[in-house]
Amino acid sequence: MTDAAAAFPPATIEAFLRLCAGEWMGLRSRFALDTALEDENGDAWHSSERGELVVRYLEPENPGAPGGLQVTPQEGGAQQLQFSGAGDFTVNSRDGDRQGRWRLWPDGSLELTLCTGGDTVRERIWFTKPNLRLRSTVESRADGTPGRASFSSEIRRVSRPAG
Repeated sequence: MTDAAAAFPPATIEAFLRLCAGEWMGLRSRFALDTALEDENGDAWHSSERGELVVRYLEPENPGAPGGLQVTPQEGGAQQLQFSGAGDFTVNSRDGDRQGRWRLWPDGSLELTLCTGGDTVRERIWFTKPNLRLRSTVESRADGTPGRASFSSEIRRVSRPAG
């Protein structure tokens, strides 16, 4: 367990980001809420997959800033998220840079909001224990209709002391 995990749930954005660092094994269920995507079996609207994710905490570039995260899924394609103390964050990935807003809720969960071309994606991340985190994502289109949604449960890999 990290030092940041000592105060649980995390009460600051920096503590939350530090708690995210580690190797995570997860199960993600994805849902397409657009009925036009259904196939003849009616199964195209959902999928589940297991995966691994490595998250590294990035020390702040400026004094007083909360820092950031480098997130690398097992298939590659790392992206960096840099957080400001004012509630903004930037996602740097091979697909380009995007700007968003963050909010740390009193319950210790972090909400990330990205708006692109009128569509909005909201991701909520929370820990039930220092080594178990949950994530939910919902996409809303510009016309107000739902797009996609996902739910992930992730368990941190921990090494046991030799002996």
